[in-house]
Amino acid sequence: WEQERDNERYLPIANVSRIMKRGILLPESAKIAKDAKEAVQDCVSEFISFITSEASEKCKAEKRRTINGEDLLWAMQTLGFDSYLVPLRMHLAKHRENEAADKGTAAAKRMTAAAANKAQLA
Repeated sequence: WEQERDNERYLPIANVSRIMKRGILLPESAKIAKDAKEAVQDCVSEFISFITSEASEKCKAEKRRTINGEDLLWAMQTLGFDSYLVPLRMHLAKHRENEAADKGTAAAKRMTAAAANKAQLA
């Protein structure tokens, strides 16, 4: 059965295991059975496909090719996962802030490098 699993469709089992261990209060020595990890891996992958499919349909209807965070939130609301919207909106806003900060830092580094090169040429 394991050989038949489509590895591209599933999150890596190590990531699933790490999330499972963080999400529940287990002693350090506790273990999670392989079949439990695989069951969660399957469920999580199916959930992601379900949400993404709904968001994709919205994008097709709007003649867009890129699914964004807002599309995923819309899909979750449409499919009845309202209780997740507030924390996910907060996470998306924080993610966007971090991306903007990273882009700003990268742009500042490029400007500093360009100024240094210009100074060397002068």
